[in-house]
Amino acid sequence: MSKTLIENLHLVKGLDPVADFMAGTVSTDVVSMANHGKVLFVVYKGVGATGTSTITVEACDDFTPTTTSAIPFRYRTITSDDTHGAVTEATTAGFTTTAGSSQIYLIEVDAIQLAVDGNDYANVRLTAVESANSPVVGSILAIMLDPKYGAEVQTTVIS
Repeated sequence: MSKTLIENLHLVKGLDPVADFMAGTVSTDVVSMANHGKVLFVVYKGVGATGTSTITVEACDDFTPTTTSAIPFRYRTITSDDTHGAVTEATTAGFTTTAGSSQIYLIEVDAIQLAVDGNDYANVRLTAVESANSPVVGSILAIMLDPKYGAEVQTTVIS
């Protein structure tokens, strides 16, 4: 018996919606990839004029996190309605968002990327460092994909 889409998705709040969601340096909650093969971070920039941020992804040793290491990832930009940009490979340096309103950034991370610096990290988070200081309304959602166990939704974050 197949499950509905709602039963198969595992969503995690990465960063709640707020008026200046990328002010300074912000990071999402740390999510565990121990039970999933991929995570898709959805960064939704709503209203903003000139604010930009550099987006990076970090492998984390624990939920604090005590130790982090920047990792490469893939991303795609959706800039207006249904206009999708190309899938782009980002290095550990990440990428800088574009100034303006109504943008979505899809950031995909494979669990295999968490094996860095001789460590096998089990956790990941997205970090945004403001490059152009101007408020942007938005939020970040994490969608856990490729579950290792299909029977139940696994816990992926500890706040």
